[in-house]
Amino acid sequence: MSVQRSESTEISIHDMEWKGISLSESAACRIRQLSSDGQLFHLSVRPSGCTGFAYEVKLIKQVKQSDLKFNSRDVAFYVALTAMPMLDGTKIDFVRQGLNSSFVYHNPNVKNMCGCGESFGV
Repeated sequence: MSVQRSESTEISIHDMEWKGISLSESAACRIRQLSSDGQLFHLSVRPSGCTGFAYEVKLIKQVKQSDLKFNSRDVAFYVALTAMPMLDGTKIDFVRQGLNSSFVYHNPNVKNMCGCGESFGV
């Protein structure tokens, strides 16, 4: 993914300086639990819903060359490089409400969200 600035200058997503992704203590604790059997926490986005994108969390065994490694609260995790323009600066939290629990994303890039909360637009 690259952006053409002028006829002679091209900016690549690989050359960007990222603010990063950070974790709350509860998110770090949950990711440690999920990663305890050697799997790696991986965050990306996928096209979805009425506003554009949905967060996609996977546990993976092998990192792709294009994935970026982040470390927050002594927990290593990976983010797809192609998702960084939509996720940069996000803080991930993990919340429990009654019997339900989920990751919550405090993403400064979000411009709009769908009514059900499944998707977001940047």
